Amino acid sequence: MNQNLLEKYAKLTVVTGANVQKDQLVVVRGTTETKELVRLIVEEAYLAGAKRVQVEWSDDFVSKSGYKYMSLETLEKVPSWFIEEYHMFVNEGACFINISSPIPGLNKDIDASKMQKAQIALQKELVFYRNYMMGNKSQWTIVAYPNAYWAKQVFPDLNEEDALQKMWDSIFKACRVLEDTSPIDEWNRHNETFIAHNIILNDLQFESIHFTNSLGTNLTVQLVENHVWAGGGEETPGGVYFNPNIPTEETFTMPYKYGTQGKVVSTKPLNYQGKLIEDFWMVFKDGKVVEYGAKKEEDALKSLIDFDEGSCYLGEVALISHDSPISNLNILFLNTLFDENASCHLALGMAFPMNVQNGNDMTLDELKKIGYNYSMSHTDFMFGSSDMTIVGKKKDGTLVKVFEKGNFVI
Repeated sequence: MNQNLLEKYAKLTVVTGANVQKDQLVVVRGTTETKELVRLIVEEAYLAGAKRVQVEWSDDFVSKSGYKYMSLETLEKVPSWFIEEYHMFVNEGACFINISSPIPGLNKDIDASKMQKAQIALQKELVFYRNYMMGNKSQWTIVAYPNAYWAKQVFPDLNEEDALQKMWDSIFKACRVLEDTSPIDEWNRHNETFIAHNIILNDLQFESIHFTNSLGTNLTVQLVENHVWAGGGEETPGGVYFNPNIPTEETFTMPYKYGTQGKVVSTKPLNYQGKLIEDFWMVFKDGKVVEYGAKKEEDALKSLIDFDEGSCYLGEVALISHDSPISNLNILFLNTLFDENASCHLALGMAFPMNVQNGNDMTLDELKKIGYNYSMSHTDFMFGSSDMTIVGKKKDGTLVKVFEKGNFVI
């Protein structure tokens, strides 16, 4: 791992990702695998003017032991101090930096329903926090840090040291962190391209978009009226610009909850709660998943779909050209942060209020009236391919080709 590039990565995370403001509380969430990056991010956050940086540590192996040995009754009881801490974060206007370092398949032997019930209990207690984040009330960002377990699954033919090095090289390239350029300048230019693309799509205001490919995807996704295509950076109500995902290549918007029809076939595995769901498909009718299947971990797919009332409906549709930096690396990262940015994707669960005009100022009831999907989950899965065709339908019936052979043509 190149220390100079790691330091650039940490600064990019703080300055461009979270855009930490003077005298702001910063919450950094990382696993025990990520301590080197955590330390650099903490330093950069203080240099950016943070009044306090609080690190929330976790460990996937410890979490696995908890799911394995704790009773369901204990797992479903969320400690009051934990809830109070998140109230404090929200009340103080904290921003969040999340470091992803997954261990795909770690929980393959854990009861999926037990994990699901524990997560539901937690999410019910933290609805206020989820609304805070999904509404972009403050800045947040997600970056990645490779670990040996993850690297060996991505590059099984390499030894551990070489696999880790290749992971670092791939992550730095995907995030535009290079020796001879400024990552912050690169991201400023990257965000400008998103703005230009979003203007074109927002001016078209499609009623629906239709996806087809040779794998069996034949899906029509109706969009909410006055939808907003977004991508790249986002803005808080106070006007602070930040980048939620590093890396990102997606342009995304809000589906109408009851308007998705047809079949979608995944093109990449999905790492969900430590279980790797492979070769899966879903059929939608009036927005809802009515059939599904998977060659591996179908129980985990069922758990995802049945998480709550809204988790069987879509909350996001995202467009990404097959000919894009992450896709061209031709690496299956086994991590949604990267794999979703190599492929068009959909998300089951909660929609982003900012994907409809004035959505961040609407109440939940107002959002639901226009077809917004509410859920305590939000899980992206990939279905883009090199032969994907996408056709948009305008309100007057005009058809506009958006993708041909997997890439934007508008």
